[in-house]
Amino acid sequence: MNVSVDLCVVPVGLEGSLAPWVAICHELIKDSGLDYELGPNGTAIEGDWDAVFACVKRCHQRLHGEGVPRVHATLRVNTRVDREQSFRDKVPSVERLIQR
Repeated sequence: MNVSVDLCVVPVGLEGSLAPWVAICHELIKDSGLDYELGPNGTAIEGDWDAVFACVKRCHQRLHGEGVPRVHATLRVNTRVDREQSFRDKVPSVERLIQR
């Protein structure tokens, strides 16, 4: 089953910018071969359910391996079985309605 998720990962117990930690997860997501799009408050990831959740797990494991004592993640999950739809289809769909 395909899934689309919006992942926001926040290392807890560290000071400073989140950007270096986000970059670590971004590289893992990029290397996974999954379709993704980095946003200002999270990353949209799409693909096979098991592959997506394995990627989320790798992000947690890698950050812990880099010394992050606690990782808090917010994950919004979307599945659809009545038709194929990419996360990239959603914004243009709303934009078409706005232009009417």
